[in-house]
Amino acid sequence: MYNNHAIFMYMNKVNIADARAHLSRYLARVEAGETITLCRRNVPVAEIRPLRTEPAEPRPIGIDLGMTVPDSFLDPLPDDIQRTSAHRRPRRRRHLGGE
Repeated sequence: MYNNHAIFMYMNKVNIADARAHLSRYLARVEAGETITLCRRNVPVAEIRPLRTEPAEPRPIGIDLGMTVPDSFLDPLPDDIQRTSAHRRPRRRRHLGGE
């Protein structure tokens, strides 16, 4: 016998008539992170998926919790470095065939 949780996890295709009848139920699933595929006569036509949200706080710079970053880290590069990197020629792409 299946439990409701297992059925909930794998049933993500929904016909449009069912989605209309139970929209709030499916929106709750989307808010929980699930993507719902809408079907017309069992043929997929659209997806409802959660929107990406911006984090409440900016992500800290660096991956080490004990790492410190100097205040000058985000300052513009010195002029001599900007000049040398600005004058580099772009790499040429090789033609690999085809039209």
